[in-house]
Amino acid sequence: MKSLRPFLICMFGTLAALCILVIVGAEAGEVRRPHRIGVLNEAWAANHPTVEGLKAGLKALGLEEGREITFDIRFTKGDASATNSAAAALVKTQVDLLFTSNEAATQAARDATQKVPIVFTLVGNPVAAGIVKQLAHPGGNLTGVSSLTTELVPKRIETLQKLVPVVRRVWSIYYAGDPSSVAAARKAHEAGPRLKLGVVERPVHTPEELERALKELRPGEALLSPDIATMDIPAVILEASLASRIPAVFPAALWVGHGGLVSYGPDYYAQGVQAARLVARILQGARPQDLPVEGADKIDLAVNLKTANLLGLTVPQKVLLRADRLQR
Repeated sequence: MKSLRPFLICMFGTLAALCILVIVGAEAGEVRRPHRIGVLNEAWAANHPTVEGLKAGLKALGLEEGREITFDIRFTKGDASATNSAAAALVKTQVDLLFTSNEAATQAARDATQKVPIVFTLVGNPVAAGIVKQLAHPGGNLTGVSSLTTELVPKRIETLQKLVPVVRRVWSIYYAGDPSSVAAARKAHEAGPRLKLGVVERPVHTPEELERALKELRPGEALLSPDIATMDIPAVILEASLASRIPAVFPAALWVGHGGLVSYGPDYYAQGVQAARLVARILQGARPQDLPVEGADKIDLAVNLKTANLLGLTVPQKVLLRADRLQR
């Protein structure tokens, strides 16, 4: 029997080691991989304000990048035609959730998958765009934050009027393929008589059409910038405004920071922070169709005092006191 003792010790030792390996393996299996979030927008760089807001919002909720979550960011530099292939590529990488900014990216994501949850931002009118059926019950695999483009158009024009009382006509130039911009232009047209302003609706399909439209502007007129970056229309309007000294109103303070005269609308970064709550709930098991679409929480008025001076304008004291941001 003595000769069997080393064998038995060895056998029991081996079994104990195997048990330890099984236990360690089971515990290791309980460690989940980070959630993978695919990001899609028409921005010109990966650090778009909504993306930075999303990251900050998730971090505040205890979801650290690199530990609980990772990001795969695709941006198309204003090219709406590139969003479909970028969305399809993200779906193929088996991301757990898609985060989009603007309508083209959101529609591309919706077309690419009916299974992967989608949380959108910077969509001016989700119902008009056909992205969701109802705000309270979005259905499908989408929910998100609306930038309230249509609702804010009259207030945007009123703000411009306060700065430039001599304006008698406003041009609403927008990408013809964007339903939200169409709805916003219609809202502007409806508000025109009440504000005693003429409103010119000018949908454009190409950069050439955009350039021709801007050449038609005359003194005493102003520009209403759309809420999407397709064809880089807001940036082109900004350049034209500064070069021709034609006042323009923008949908977000981002443009005032780059020289735009005035903006009234939701903060891009804040929309990302707001959307982070929806993203976190979905990653924790909620279904996007059960989460109502939210309106943007934070609406800012921003004025560029340097541009006002360039245009020969005196900013009223009431506007100065009301402004959330003053660019000097």
